[in-house]
Amino acid sequence: MANFLDPAILFFIFGAFAGSVKSNLEIPQPIARFLSLYLLMALGLKGGFALHKSGFTLEIVLALSLAVFLAILIPLMGYQILRTKLNSYDAAAVAATYGSVSAVTFITATQALDQYGIGFGGHMAAAMALMESPAIILAIFLANKARVSSTGLPQSVGISKIFHESFTDGAQLLLLGSMVVGIVSGDEGQKLMAPFSIDLFKGMLAFFLLDMGLMAAKNFGGLKNKPPITIFYAICAPLIHASIALGLCKVIGLQLGDTVLLMVLAASASYIAVPAVLRHALPEVNPGLYMGMSLGITFPFNIILGIPLYVYIARLTY
Repeated sequence: MANFLDPAILFFIFGAFAGSVKSNLEIPQPIARFLSLYLLMALGLKGGFALHKSGFTLEIVLALSLAVFLAILIPLMGYQILRTKLNSYDAAAVAATYGSVSAVTFITATQALDQYGIGFGGHMAAAMALMESPAIILAIFLANKARVSSTGLPQSVGISKIFHESFTDGAQLLLLGSMVVGIVSGDEGQKLMAPFSIDLFKGMLAFFLLDMGLMAAKNFGGLKNKPPITIFYAICAPLIHASIALGLCKVIGLQLGDTVLLMVLAASASYIAVPAVLRHALPEVNPGLYMGMSLGITFPFNIILGIPLYVYIARLTY
């Protein structure tokens, strides 16, 4: 219940309502972009400050390795399931969307853990960054393979270009760069940046989630006349992916907070990084398909119901 009374979540619900009734309320795109960059910078700083205190341990290495493994496993599983009902291009695009991660879902989850009093490692921000790209690269590989099979010609998108776009994306670089700044500046840097990275964080998140609610309402229409598996997958895939992450975290013995965040990352779907690449790499796919699924269904599900559910299940298991 506490999750529903959180001001940031209430602003998201309000934004979704405003969008559904076709209100002219909108957040100017430059402001929305600034809010996104601010949240990533603040998250990176928090992670860097925490890593400065903890250092790199075996548990951190295991958590990061598991994050990369999940980022490879989930899109491969998704593609095999989706291509039974969708064409190869659509299946690859949706698999990439759900194999990558949502930074805002992750940030919202860190706030929820703070409210629940559950600790987590600063390295989890690095885990999120590592999970951005593998699914995109796999999707391009699968799409290239489909093109060769259908035409007999190697009409492929250059994988080197995709690597460059994936690993030099501005948002991802800002996250990692901020983490490095946090590690280097340490406790003194944390004191200096606290008014910026801590005191303002909750309000900025609420403002950004208002915009995300508006976008979610607008993108839901992208699923009109799509196969039923799209809606089924958008709801069930997060639950399955989170369960897989929970099982693997238990096997390697991660702490509760890190487990919840890996569950959230596994359950989330990208609506920024992946669509930006897929528009050029997979022009055969209508963006309304993967945007409607990720932003119209999965994002609201995770923000409103998923995060408290994952916390509850992880607590029961631990």
